[in-house]
This record gives sequence, C-alpha cells and structure tokens, in this order.
Amino acid sequence: MISFMQLRTPNTNLAFLSRTSPIPLYRIELSFPQKIFFCQAKYAESEIDGSFNVRVVSPTLVAAEKEEAKAVLTLFLKKQGLSAALAARAINRSESFIDHLVSRLHSVHKSRYLVGRELTTLEIRDALTPYLEALHEEYGSILLDVVESFPNPPVVDKIEETVEKVPLPVTPASPPSAVLESKKLKALARVSDIGPTGKLPPHILYLVELGMDIEKIRVITRRFPAFAYYSLEGKIKPVVEFLLDLGVPRSQIPTILTKRPQLCGISLSENFIPTMAFLEELGIDKEQWAKVIYRFPALPTYSRPKLKATVDFLYEMGLSSENVSKVLTRYPNIISYSVEDKLRPATKYFRSLGVDVGVLLYRSPQTFGLSIEANLKPVTEFFKDKGFSMNEVAIMVSRYGALYTFSLAKFVLKWEFFLTMGYPRSELVKFPQYFGYSLEERIKPRFAIMTDKGVRLLLNQMLSLSHDSFDKVLEKKMQKLLDN
Repeated sequence: MISFMQLRTPNTNLAFLSRTSPIPLYRIELSFPQKIFFCQAKYAESEIDGSFNVRVVSPTLVAAEKEEAKAVLTLFLKKQGLSAALAARAINRSESFIDHLVSRLHSVHKSRYLVGRELTTLEIRDALTPYLEALHEEYGSILLDVVESFPNPPVVDKIEETVEKVPLPVTPASPPSAVLESKKLKALARVSDIGPTGKLPPHILYLVELGMDIEKIRVITRRFPAFAYYSLEGKIKPVVEFLLDLGVPRSQIPTILTKRPQLCGISLSENFIPTMAFLEELGIDKEQWAKVIYRFPALPTYSRPKLKATVDFLYEMGLSSENVSKVLTRYPNIISYSVEDKLRPATKYFRSLGVDVGVLLYRSPQTFGLSIEANLKPVTEFFKDKGFSMNEVAIMVSRYGALYTFSLAKFVLKWEFFLTMGYPRSELVKFPQYFGYSLEERIKPRFAIMTDKGVRLLLNQMLSLSHDSFDKVLEKKMQKLLDN
C-alpha cells in the first residue's frame, strides 16, 4: 500500500501545509499505511538502509557533512514554501533524518572516503537533492512530519488536527491538481497490478529482470507517470538494448532509467541517435558515450539550440575544440547550466578576481554551477581574511577550481591545522588541493608519519602520493639524512 496525502485546494501548491500559515482547504483524502517503510528499506538508487555508518569516517568530518546536509535540506524546504524561520526550526527537530542523509553519502560514495578524498558541496547537493525530491513525490504534504519523526511514522492524528484548523473555502477543488493526482494513482496501479496470469505486466517484469525492484519503479512512476505507459517492445526494450550496444554495463541501466525515465519516451531514430550525432559534431567523444550517459542521462533529451548555446559559450571563452570535447565528455552536466543565468555571471565574477576563465572551465566546469553569493564570495573572503592577495587567490583557483565547492566549515578546520604544520603559506598557493583531502583520514595521519620519521616533504608530496609511493619517498629521505 502506498502512503500519500491527497490535498485539493484552489491553490495547487500545498507543500508542507501542516507547518505553514493557514491555506484554504477544500478536501483531504488521507491514506496511511500501518508502517512507513522508506527509513528501513533500501531506497531508490542509493540502496542503503537507515543505519548511520561512521566506521571509516572521522567524527570531525561527520560533523562538517551534517552541516552540509542541513544546508541542503534547508534550501529544499525553503523551495517548498517554508520561511527561513520555519525551515530552521524543522532542521532542529530532524537530527535523526540528518544522520540518515549523511549515512546515505557514506554508502553511495564510500570509495571516495577509502582513498581519503572528501565530497565537495556540489557533490553532496547532487547526491541529496534528488533523494529529497523523490521523498517529496511520495509523501507530499506530510513530508515534513516524516522528516521530523524519522525513523518513526508521523502521528496521523496530529496532522489531521492541524489541517482541521484551516478554514474551508467557498470555491471548489482545483481540477488540474485533482487530475494530476488521479493520473499518478492510475499509473501506480498499472505498474503494481497482477494480471490474470498471476504476474506483473511484461514491461515491469523486464525492468525487474534488469535489476530494478518494484519500489524503484514506483518511485519513477510517482515522479513521471508516463513511464508506466511505455510499451515494452516499442519503447523500453529498444532503448535498453541501444544503451547496452553503446557499452553501458547492464548494472548501470537501472540507475540511468531512475535518473531520466524520459529516455524511454524519445524516438531512437528521430531524436536519440540524431541528437547524439549532433553532440559528436559539437565535441562529445563518441567512444565515451557509455560513460557520458551514465554521468548525465538527461543529455540526449536536451534541445539542439540549448546544446549549441552551451558549446558556443565554451568556444567564446577560448577553449579549443579538443578541450570542448573533453569538458563535454568529463562533465556533460554543464549543458544543464543556463548560459545567461549561471555561466556568464560566474565568468564575470571569476574575471574580477583575475582568474583565467578558460583554464577554470576546462579544469573545473562544475564550479560554474555554484551560487555566487552562497558559495563563491564566502570562499574568496575567507582567503582574503587570512592574508592572501587577490593574485594568490586567482592562482589557487586556477590550479584547483574545486576549491569553491567545499564548505567554510572544512576550510576553517584545515586552515587551523595547517598553521601547526610549519609550512609557509606559499605551499598552499602551490598546492591548494590540500583543502580537498580529509583532515582526519589523510592530512593528520600523513603528517604524523612524516614527523615521526624526522623528515620533511613538500605539501604536494605528503598528500598526493599513493601509500606505496609515500613510503618509498620517506625511505629515500631518511636514507639521505643517514648518508649525510
């Protein structure tokens, strides 16, 4: 049974009704199961449970990531209509859910933690926002109660009591809202119903055989009801086989379809293949299509004018044809950034710092998707406050554009430890990548080993070398000291 609260009002935007100011309410239909399963069961593409695993992550890093998760959740709540004050109050009541979000990060990106690399702010946002959107699709207006009461189901009586205080309007329910909800319910029934043969519909069985469980398919259907009506032979199977022919591993197909179910709705011969050919002309490496589609499944669904506008901008910034190809292949998500609202304002800001925009676009295109006020300016001010000149900041950014994707909380902790290491500040200008390494899992342990051996390595050598190379360099340094 699927839990949802169906709200019908003259105003179709009723997100988080129970926490916002009174909104005229016409009708409420509440269907609530005996138990909410998402906090214990594997969810969407994350395939994690509700437990909070910190075995390989230091408490300091966990604390910083919790702040990042709070920021993502706060922004999401505000986008749903909550005021800053209400969002902050909700965050204070949602400690268990924040832990759950951090646990999700550790599971999805555990390979990054094992090599001592921390997630950037952008990576954290990209990992958590789709998950929150999927939860919102499922729980609608009771999502805030679900979040605050995690991992226990919200109290239905409390929700109903809050709703009863909202005055009833004279006008009838909004037809568009009712029609949309009806379409979702019919689509969900279509993917769940057992036929006369005692089996699920053929296209659902096919998806299950690919590795998608029913809950994943329901998540897709809630978000995109048309997915339930795609035929197996006419839509889904041809697209899947086409992706497999491109070299996409079978194990990645469920993730791709979960992220962009619309792929199954576009014609291979009229849209998909011609768009790919167009992108190859613009610079996509045709040998890398499997990786490109996995990184950004939405790419083939963008219009040609949008694709060309982004590529034209890259050329305008001075990138060569080869470098445009590499940017599109390594980070196809840049296509989703608005040229006028994101790329040009970010370009103007970086140029004001003296940064070579072409170099930065090539090395770190994801930086151009960040907010100038929320991400870029605070980091710049941090380094200026620490005594770095604008020229030094520009050099650091050019060498390591991902510098802007980390939170200030991480900068502060790593800066304070850097001051105890005895390195000149110029080492950070030469190697700003220092801020991308885990303080507890990489920086402190490596520094302690180096200090214990009585030798001194450059900051770059100390952190960027593999474990074996690091040990060998230490041995050579120690031997040289003995020889002297």
